[in-house]
Amino acid sequence: MLAYLPRPPTDTSRYGTFPQKPDLPAAPGALREDGGQQAAATTAKRSAPMPNYLSAPRHSGFVPGEPSLPPSRGSLTTQHHRGPPSWCPPPAPQEAGARLYPLHAMSVANIPNSSRGKTSARSSTIPTSEGLQSRRCKLLEEDSPMVQASKRQRQRYVTKVGKCQVNLGNIQDKKRFLSDIFTTIVDLKYRWFLFVFMMCYVVTWVVFGFIYFFDAWVRGDVGHQGDPEWRACIENVDGFVSALLLSVESQRTIGYGTRMVTANCAEGVILLIAQSIVGSMIDAMMVGCMFVKISRPKKRAQTLIFSKNCVISRRDEKLCLMFRVGDLRESHMVDAKIRAKLIKSRQTAEGEFIPLEQSELNLGYDTGEDRLFLVEPQIICHVINRHSPFWDMSAESLRREQFEIIIILEGIVEATGNRCLAAGMTCQARTSYTEDEILWGYRFEPCMSLEKGAFQVDYSRFEMTFEVQTPAASAKELHELKELEQQEHSTLSLYWDHLLQPCALTGP
Repeated sequence: MLAYLPRPPTDTSRYGTFPQKPDLPAAPGALREDGGQQAAATTAKRSAPMPNYLSAPRHSGFVPGEPSLPPSRGSLTTQHHRGPPSWCPPPAPQEAGARLYPLHAMSVANIPNSSRGKTSARSSTIPTSEGLQSRRCKLLEEDSPMVQASKRQRQRYVTKVGKCQVNLGNIQDKKRFLSDIFTTIVDLKYRWFLFVFMMCYVVTWVVFGFIYFFDAWVRGDVGHQGDPEWRACIENVDGFVSALLLSVESQRTIGYGTRMVTANCAEGVILLIAQSIVGSMIDAMMVGCMFVKISRPKKRAQTLIFSKNCVISRRDEKLCLMFRVGDLRESHMVDAKIRAKLIKSRQTAEGEFIPLEQSELNLGYDTGEDRLFLVEPQIICHVINRHSPFWDMSAESLRREQFEIIIILEGIVEATGNRCLAAGMTCQARTSYTEDEILWGYRFEPCMSLEKGAFQVDYSRFEMTFEVQTPAASAKELHELKELEQQEHSTLSLYWDHLLQPCALTGP
């Protein structure tokens, strides 16, 4: 839920929790004189509790043998040098042959813990107090909230392949699923579906086999096997296994002829009729479920592809959000329609928190542009106007927002000449775009060309984009600027007409 709230600014130098004044760099001589005193003080205080807050940025430039974090964009490291925190040790003196590394070469964020631990283990067998203190500083920097926030993965509402990342739990009234048993069986995974399919037949065979055996045992047919004068109700049934075989042969209409129900008892005839009816019902239900499960056009959505990124650029002097959709099959979708939803959490004016609120993005519903003739890849456009949720969003504010755009493409699978099983069934393909997958100031490259009297689609250029000149301001700011220019133009026109009016009166 909290993944869709607006993210805080990432510029820690401007919006840091603990702003610090830049310190002027000390003289090299003073650093050498105070080096011994700082090392002694650090050794005496190494057992003191360490403060749990972000470490201040270190001085820029080349640091011999001391890994440090890279400076932020808005910091003042180009003008002044900031000293290390008071609880971090000073850099140890290097030997004459020591190499100098750039600031970003050994940053803490780019070195894994395992590799860093092996390096420290190879460098020194007995850790000194300065080494322990510097290692402690690194661990505190790694545990900082900013580093942990950068490592945290984004949870999507819908994956790129269209799978909804929503798990349903704590359902109390589960008997509702049994009331719609057909849909419940069809929605099962294949391993459970096949298990239910087999158990429906096995259970009925065993139940009716037990009834056959019980009837033969009660009437005495089991104990009079081989007696020619005995009028048996169920012939050649001498145990449960033979009764089970009779049940299978009767329900599957195999009829080997060795075991059978005779006309000497009415209950045997009624039992045979009941099993035939139950077997037909099970056949109709399970064959229908298998037919629907195999012929579902769910796999048809695998050939409907979407572009990896969205782009924002100007089209017909309007700022638009665009993405591309295509169909890889030659059998086209009939009556294809496309919709878009914006998933974003927000807080109302009354203080109510609405998690994952869904709002509609207009893709041309009022003009009919949302109905697609999906023969070639098409670029779907959402015009950012007053009714759009991106009306106030600029290129800079887009980086701080957190939202997700869900794209839903629906259509009917086209019927082929032989009336395929999936004809007339609705197919749905889904994908999603997060704010990190929106490119501001880009446009899709054309992927169609005319070759040998036909249009050729090059799907290798389906994802390609190129940069275009696009203002970084929001659509609202561009609209206000355009209105201001129109007002100035109209004012200048009235002023010019007012100047020309006396000239027209004094003329010939």
